[in-house]
Amino acid sequence: MLSPTGLADLLDLQAEDTDIDRLLHQRETLPELEKYRAAAAGLDKVERRLAAASEDLAETTRTLDKTSGELEIAEIKLGQEENRLFAGGMSARETEHMRDEVQMLRRNIGAMEDEVLALMEQRETQEQDVTAITAERDAAASAKSELEAEISKQWGMIDADIAKHEARKADIVPSIPEDLVELYEELRQGKERTAVGRLSEDGTCGVCHLKLSRAEVAEATKADPPRCLHCRRILVP
Repeated sequence: MLSPTGLADLLDLQAEDTDIDRLLHQRETLPELEKYRAAAAGLDKVERRLAAASEDLAETTRTLDKTSGELEIAEIKLGQEENRLFAGGMSARETEHMRDEVQMLRRNIGAMEDEVLALMEQRETQEQDVTAITAERDAAASAKSELEAEISKQWGMIDADIAKHEARKADIVPSIPEDLVELYEELRQGKERTAVGRLSEDGTCGVCHLKLSRAEVAEATKADPPRCLHCRRILVP
């Protein structure tokens, strides 16, 4: 027959496990965790916006560089054609053709100058957008890091408390018969993590809170270990 001391140790073991379960639940449900997930999702969204804005800026810069290069080539060609035209020595037909060529070059240059100006304005706007989104990204990253640090701090405190209860549990377990510890662990899996309850003087189970009659108390306490007839938890008289 299991000694009352062994049963009392089992109740102490249940108390330590209950505290450990409570701390593990607290660890998994920190309010900061939900805030962290929201912050991480927000940061991811901002980073995608920044990547898209940066690519738009890069594309505009490439187009501006290409158009500026074409404009420079056209201006050089215009200068060469105007020099040939002013130099003379060509037939009237050639001169007329050269004038048409110069006029076309001037129109093309005018259009390219307008395009370059528009691209420069577009690039300026996009640079402002990238700067603003970068600042938004940095603020979001900072908020995420602060939450990360707070979670790490709280987890550290909780883990330290869990370690204390685990140490106490390690001291208790050797005083309890191995088969009883196995039954205890088995009951904890299917009994809402509570396998042991104290039997009050009036015969009430400390877990399911149902009262046992005198005959039921006698029957329950004859078992080894004592078990509640209603919820089948282990009873500690």
